[in-house]
Amino acid sequence: MKHHQLSIKSYPFYKDSGVEWLGDVPEHWGIYRAKDTVKRIGNGVTPRGGSEVYTDSGIPLLRSQNVYDDGLRIENVSFVPMKIHDEMKSSQLKASDILINITGASIGRTCIVPIDFGAANINQHIAFLRIKNWFNSSYISLFLKSYFIKNYIRIEQNGASKEAFNLNQIANIPLVLPPLSEQKAIALYLDNKTAQIDRKIDLLTQKAKSYADLKRSLINETVTRGRDRSVPMKDSAIEWIGEVPEHWEIKHLKSLAEIKGGKDSKEVELEEGEYPIYGSGGIFGRASKYLHEKPSVLLGRKGTIDKPLFVTKPFWSVDTMFYTEIKNGIYPKFFYYQCLTIQFGLYQYGSAVPSMAQNVLRQILFATPPLSEQKEIATYLDTKTAQIDQIIQTINTQIEKLKELRKTLINDVVTGKIKVTED
Repeated sequence: MKHHQLSIKSYPFYKDSGVEWLGDVPEHWGIYRAKDTVKRIGNGVTPRGGSEVYTDSGIPLLRSQNVYDDGLRIENVSFVPMKIHDEMKSSQLKASDILINITGASIGRTCIVPIDFGAANINQHIAFLRIKNWFNSSYISLFLKSYFIKNYIRIEQNGASKEAFNLNQIANIPLVLPPLSEQKAIALYLDNKTAQIDRKIDLLTQKAKSYADLKRSLINETVTRGRDRSVPMKDSAIEWIGEVPEHWEIKHLKSLAEIKGGKDSKEVELEEGEYPIYGSGGIFGRASKYLHEKPSVLLGRKGTIDKPLFVTKPFWSVDTMFYTEIKNGIYPKFFYYQCLTIQFGLYQYGSAVPSMAQNVLRQILFATPPLSEQKEIATYLDTKTAQIDQIIQTINTQIEKLKELRKTLINDVVTGKIKVTED
């Protein structure tokens, strides 16, 4: 069997593409509009009955959160019954259809329907392009990921309050295409190269997750067992804590800190002040006055409830967050590490908006050492978790560089800045 080697060089001759922002392209490439290359352009609709008709299995109904530039992500895909799919004939997908998100923050994200994906449909936030046989779907899909097209969509989108891109605008997207054999060679080359990059990204992502798991288990272990493993242990009588050092006490959260409700944001001016305003999503403004000035652990009341925050300076907390007045004899940073071990899923209520009740939080039990040991453990965990965070940051930087490399490679090849040839 003959194996093809692919190599990169420049094209010998270029011409002005006549398309603003794109500049020169290889001389033998053609200038098209998306509508010249398609059998059909369409978009999805909301299924009759909306999200009420979603099922646990059936025909996948792709939404904008499933469409990414590196491919379909279907971990959280929705399904509709075959009957609904049959009613939505105009948006039934075929293999090699190109999908584009046309509304919202993810506008312009695009990928191709895999050959073996099977029956699927789309909702109103996605458009599809069905490419004619004498053009290469994979190549056009790659071209639509280029910086040039991303900028084009950003400038052309006409949503007043929300980003939006209509079918007419999609039909008029400019495409610069080489002959079909070259489209195929480029698509093959980029598929191989991006698959290599994606594998590296996957490995690094798993590595970062392993370090995050290590950090979590280190905190859990240290705040329930302490650092000295030679001390006598006793049964805590709490299933999820197990054995604890004999000299530690088991205390309810209410014995360690008083839980206070944040104030309605209407009670504070959202102006540029010196005091951060905390809500369930973190800091969202600055106030000219503060609610509490001592070190405190903020706990979610509604929304993001599983990420306690440690605050050392005066702050304002709104009513989606509880703040804590930490009691004497309790080292604030140690109490924060204790709060990181709470299994919030056991206590939350409400499925649409996860929420926590004050009286439930108050009753959570912790193993608590004497103050001097609390300080020692907190200092140790500060050092160890900072080291792990630094490693995770380095891994995430590598991931971002690989993602940028992926984008740049696709862009430079499909816009003809570099040439892929078969040797």
